[in-house]
Amino acid sequence: MEHRVADLSLAPSGRGKIEWAHREMKVLSLLERRYRESRPFQGITVAACLHLEAKTACLLLALKELGAVVAAAGSNPLSTQDDVCAALAEGGVHVYSRHGMTGKEYTENLRFVVDHHPTVLIDDGCDLVALLHAEYRQLLPSILGGSEETTTGVKRLRAMADEGCLAFPMIAVNDAYSKYLFDNRYGTGQSVMDGIMRTTNLLVAGKTFVVVGYGWCGKGVARRASGLGARVVVVEVDPHRALEAHMDGYRVMDMAGAAAVGDFFVTVTGNRDVIRGDHFPFMKDGAVLANAGHFDVEISIPDLRAQAETVRRDKANIETFEMKDGRRLHLLAEGRLVNLAAGDGHPVEIMDLSFASQLLAALHVKEGNLPKGLHPLPESLDREVALLALEAWGLKLERLTVGQERYMKEWRE
Repeated sequence: MEHRVADLSLAPSGRGKIEWAHREMKVLSLLERRYRESRPFQGITVAACLHLEAKTACLLLALKELGAVVAAAGSNPLSTQDDVCAALAEGGVHVYSRHGMTGKEYTENLRFVVDHHPTVLIDDGCDLVALLHAEYRQLLPSILGGSEETTTGVKRLRAMADEGCLAFPMIAVNDAYSKYLFDNRYGTGQSVMDGIMRTTNLLVAGKTFVVVGYGWCGKGVARRASGLGARVVVVEVDPHRALEAHMDGYRVMDMAGAAAVGDFFVTVTGNRDVIRGDHFPFMKDGAVLANAGHFDVEISIPDLRAQAETVRRDKANIETFEMKDGRRLHLLAEGRLVNLAAGDGHPVEIMDLSFASQLLAALHVKEGNLPKGLHPLPESLDREVALLALEAWGLKLERLTVGQERYMKEWRE
C-alpha cells in the first residue's frame, strides 16, 4: 500500500500549511541547501513514527529531497492532520495515518511503514523500535540505526539498552542541548497553554495552575502559566527539582494537597497514574485536567470513569465527568498530548531546531558505523544546530581572543 490517508482531496489545504511552516524553518532550509546536490540519503529508506502535522511534513519532505525513500505513520491519533497527510502522499511520502484512528489502525499503520524495510528510523515514543524488536526481528540486522525525539521514548530505549536487547544504535536527540533547552522548555510551555486556552476559552490569570513534574517540559509550562497571571503549584517526586521549583517562586505540594486547590492541572512526568482515583474526590467543581506527557496514562482515565455518574461532551476536545456529588471535572483531548491533540503543537521556529537535529542524527547514523545501544547526539552536531540557528536568525556570537583561549587552558597564575 503506497499510502493510507483519510482524503487525498484535502492536499491543497495541507500544502498551504506546509508552505507556511517551511518559510520559518530556516535552519532546516540551510541543511537542505547544503546537501541538495550530494543527496546523502540516496538508497536509504527512512521510517518515521511522528506527529503528522505541517512542521513534521517539512522534515519528511526534506529527507525525500535529499534522496531517501520515506515512510511515515502518525504517533498519535488526535495529532494527525488529514490535509497534511494528503499533501505528503501527493508529494511522494508513503504516509499511513488519519485523525482519530483506532488503536488497531495505529498498529496496522506502523506495520505498513515496516513493510518498506527501513534502514534508518526516526521515532517519537519508541513504538516503532519496540514493534520491530517484538515482531520483525528478521529485519533488525539491516537497520543502520535511528533517533528518538521524546523523553518517554529515550526512557524506553534506555531500558532496552540496559537489558541488552537493543539491536542497533539509537541517538537520543531528546537529550541534546539544542532539543531540550528549547523544544522541551519553550516549545512545550507555549504550545500547552495554546492547546488549553483555545480548547477551553477560560481565563488563566488569577487561577491556580498545578504542574505535575518539573523537568524541562514542566519548567516551560510553569513559566508560561505564571506569565499569564496564574498561581503555580508544582508537584514533584525528585527533591532537587522540588527545591528548584520552590526557589523559582512556585508553591511545592504533594498531589493530595494540590488536588484540593487546583483550577487547572497539567501532567508532564512520563509516568502513569500521577493523577488517579485518590485525587479526584478532592478536586474543585470545574477543574480542568490536561496531559502533556507522551502517552495517555498520566491521568488515570479508568479511575475517572469509575467515579463519574455521567460523561458528556459539550465542546470539541472536552469530556465532562459529572461526579456523584454534582462536581464536574473536565478532561481535555482524551488525556492525550494536549498541545498536539488540541492544538498545532510547538511553534515552527522551535521545531526547526529539533528537526535539524533529527536530520543531522540520521546522517550520523548512516555514516557513523556506531555500535548497538543508546548514544548521545555528538556535541559537534548539537553545536552546529545552534550555530546554524544564530546564522539563520541574524544573531552574532562573541568570539574568544587568542589570549582568552590561552587563559582558559592555563592552570598557573
